Formats: sequence, C-alpha cells, structure tokens
Amino acid sequence: MRQRSVCVFGAGSWGTALAMVLARQGRPVTLLARTPQIAEEMQQRRENTKYLPAIRFPNSLIVQHNIPAALEQAGAVVLALPCSATIDLLPSLTGVNKPVIAACKGLNPKNLERMDETLLHHIGAEYAALLSGPSFAAEVAQGMPTAITMAASSEKLARHAASFFEDPSFRIYTSSDMTGVAMGGALKNIIAIAAGVAEGLNLGHNTAAALITRGIYEISRLAVACGGKPETLSGLSGLGDLVLTCTGSLSRNRKMGMALASGMDVNAARMHVGQVVEGERSALAACRLAKNMGIDMPITQGVQALLSGKVSPQQVVQTLLARPEKNE
Repeated sequence: MRQRSVCVFGAGSWGTALAMVLARQGRPVTLLARTPQIAEEMQQRRENTKYLPAIRFPNSLIVQHNIPAALEQAGAVVLALPCSATIDLLPSLTGVNKPVIAACKGLNPKNLERMDETLLHHIGAEYAALLSGPSFAAEVAQGMPTAITMAASSEKLARHAASFFEDPSFRIYTSSDMTGVAMGGALKNIIAIAAGVAEGLNLGHNTAAALITRGIYEISRLAVACGGKPETLSGLSGLGDLVLTCTGSLSRNRKMGMALASGMDVNAARMHVGQVVEGERSALAACRLAKNMGIDMPITQGVQALLSGKVSPQQVVQTLLARPEKNE
C-alpha cells in the first residue's frame, strides 16, 4: 500500500527536522519554503544549509513553494511555523478535511488564546492535532532518540496523526488533553528565559533546579485552571519539555536569557539568538491570563518585567529571593 504524503509548512530548523522524520521510511513529503528561491536552493543542495547544515535529506523529501499542489496531494498537514505565522495561515486552511498538526508552542498576546483554541476554531475537532514535547530540531534531524506527545480531541485522532511519523527514533505518545499540552509547551519557554538569566549570572545548579521545580508549579497552576490535566504537566509535554528547554545549550529561550544577563537589551538579545523566541511573545499573554484568573506566577511576572525593560536581571533575582517564605 502506497504511503500517503505529508505537507510540512515551515522550512526553518523545526519544520525541516520534522519533514526528515516523516520521510525517513520512504513516505513522500513536501516541505514548503517561504520563497521559490529558498525552495530551489534547498532542493538542489538536499540540505538546509542555514539551520541544519550537513544533514542530508531523505530521498522522498522534496522542497517547493507550490502550496495548492502540496495541499491537494497530502494526507496530512504539519504546521512548523512560529505561532504568529501559524495564526496568519490557519484561516486559509479552514475546510481542509485531513489532519492538521500544529507543531508550535505559544500564547497569543492579542486575545490570550492558546494554540489548541486557535487550531480548533479554524480546523475543528475532527482534524486538529498538536505535536509538542522535548525535542531540539538538530537532534531530531540527526535521528537521535526523541519522545514527544501528539494531542487531539480524541485518542483515535491522536493515533491517526501520529501514524504518519514512522521513524523508530521518534517515539510518539498520544493524549486527548490538548489544553494541557498547549499550555505546557507555551509556558515552559518563559521559564527557560529565567533559567538562561540564572546561567548567565553564574548562579549555579541549585538555582537552576529551583527554577525548574517552581516553574512547573507555576505552569501547572495556570494550565489546570484553563482545563488541563495535572498528569499532562508532569509528562513529556510539560516537565519533560521544561527540563530540556531550561538546561539544553540548543534552547533559543535559554540563550535569550543568557544574552539579557550579559547586559544586552531585548532587541540585541533577539538578534543574538537569530531565530524566533516564543517565550518572549508568550510572557505578556501568560501574565495577563494569570491576572484575569487570579493566579500568582512570580517567575513569569519577573521575566515579563525584564523583557519590558522595567527591571535588570539582577533585580529579577532579588525580587524572587525577597518573596515571603511559605509552605511548599
């Protein structure tokens, strides 16, 4: 039986890595680049020289810019774009009668929507799915073992969406808790910025452990208040992703925190990272959402104050340490 093709939007590091996973067992995959010029260059070179150099594409992976043709032929669609670009694209996918898998993590600061809410609004529960978990693109592209979560409104849909990924090194666990998976993926990026600040200030391993532990507590409180399940936040898409993003040297959010700790302002830190830092965008939304729901999130609030230029990295640390002692 011929494998159904998959169309992947986003030829950055994450989209390219996912396209390679999908294509490794011979499945036809179309990776859609932003411009015809980028598509032609990647197709000719058979690698993403900008983000994942020297990692060759599987033979069944093609790169192009023809969106209508790719969509028509695909059995599933993967959105591996920054959240803002995904939000802009989704209206054009309304009515697509095939799984649409969003592989991005963030909160919308304009309307405070989670990615699952936005996806369900445009795609509907019958076809919408989320892919999230601890997964650096470079390691996924190299075929290093990775475990990740596919969430959908039903276990049946989650399993169907997961079935397109046949690489044995890319293990997918399924979930029907789209809210918990979406919140874990969005909020861990904010805590990772704080972890990067701590690393940049040379505050040591004790501080990193404290940030991760208290960070998952913050994430869980807000996620559960929004309807997520506690067990989801202790799994791959919650704690697992948080640990990776707070400790891994490939983390964009952690890298931005380190840049801020070195004295760079937000614009300079953003340029230093060189790619979209979703935690920056999600921090404001998380603070507003937490305020609306009466939930205290001191680490998240500290990160937002730092990003808005109201305090220095040192002042964020001092504010957190000065909080009254209380029962854990």
